[in-house]
Amino acid sequence: MNVRLANNSDEKKWDTFVQKQPGASPYHLIAWKKAVETAYGHKTYYLIAEENGQVSGVLPLVYFKLPVLSGYFVSTPFCDFGDALVSDDSAKEKLIMKAVLLAREKSAKYVELRGDVQQLSIQNKNLPVNTISHKVRMLLELPDSSEILWGSFKSKLRSQIRKAEKNDLVFKWGNINDLHDFYDVFSQNMLELGSPVHSKKWFYSILNYYGESARLGLMRHNDKPVGTGIILSNNNSITIPWASTLREYNRLSPNMLLYWNFLKYAADNGYKQFDFGRSTPDEGTYRFKAQWGAKPKSLYWHYIMINHCEFKKKDSSSSHRNKIANLWQKLPLGVANVIGPAIRKHISL
Repeated sequence: MNVRLANNSDEKKWDTFVQKQPGASPYHLIAWKKAVETAYGHKTYYLIAEENGQVSGVLPLVYFKLPVLSGYFVSTPFCDFGDALVSDDSAKEKLIMKAVLLAREKSAKYVELRGDVQQLSIQNKNLPVNTISHKVRMLLELPDSSEILWGSFKSKLRSQIRKAEKNDLVFKWGNINDLHDFYDVFSQNMLELGSPVHSKKWFYSILNYYGESARLGLMRHNDKPVGTGIILSNNNSITIPWASTLREYNRLSPNMLLYWNFLKYAADNGYKQFDFGRSTPDEGTYRFKAQWGAKPKSLYWHYIMINHCEFKKKDSSSSHRNKIANLWQKLPLGVANVIGPAIRKHISL
C-alpha cells in the first residue's frame, strides 16, 4: 500500500472514492479543499492511499499556522466531521502515520481528526492521543417522500410550519447571485451571537466549487430577506452547515419554513439522510433539531500530540465565552464584517 499527497490529477478519483463511502460527508469532497485554499489561503495536504492501483483511503488535512506560533493539522476545518475515509481498515493507520510524519516535518503541535469513532487505534504507543467528546451530530433518516415525512411530524411542529406560511413568509431557492442577501442575514445573525463571521469570499467559493451540490435558500417577508441557509449534498445525504434568521422576525417562524423546505427537497430527491450539524446535548439548537426527529450521534475529536507538545483543552466555559461575545456584539456591523473574517480564518471550528 502506498500513501502519498494527492495532486490535481487525483481530484476525480478522490471524489469518486468519497461518493462511494457510506460514512462520507460533503466536507470530504475536493470542493471543500478548493474553498479553503481560495478563501483563506491555508495550505492543504490531502493524503491518498492506494493498493494495486486502486484507492483504498483518503485523509484531508489542512495546516493552520499563525506567524509566531506553532501550527497544527486538522481534518477537517470549519466543520464538525471530516476524518479519514477508508475501504480497507489497514489504510487508516497508514494515512494517520503519514499525517504524523508531515506534522513532525512542520514542527506542528498536533494532528486533529474529527470523526465519530470513539477510539483511535494507533500501534505507535509513543503518540499520545487526547479525545474530546461533548458534541453530537444530529441526523435524520429520511423516508421516500416529503409527504411521508410530513406525516411523521407531531401536530405542534406542523402548526409552526403553517404559522410561517400564514405570516406571509415565502421560501425561494437562490444561487450565487443572491449571495449579498445571504450575507446580509448571516453576518447580522453572527454579530448578534457575538461571533466573528466568515468572509463573503468563503461562501462564494463554496457555491462556486460545489456547483449543483450546493443550494442556497432564502426566506423573504414583503420581499425582504429574513432567513437563509446553504445545504451541501453528497451521495445519499444532505448537510446544512449554515442557517440564519433575523432576530426581529423570529416571531414569524421563518426558521421553521426554511428547514421544512430543505427537508422536503432532500426527501423528494432521493436523499436518505439529513445532517443538521453539530450541537451540544440539551441546548437550544439540539432541541430545535430534535423536534424534526433527528437523533444524536456522538462526535469524537482526536488530538494526536506531536513533538512532545502538551495537550491544552481550550477554555470553553460559558463565562469566558460570554465575555468575548458581549464585547463583539457591541461592534458596528460594518466593522465586524471587515475584521471578523481576518479572525475567523484562523478559527478551525
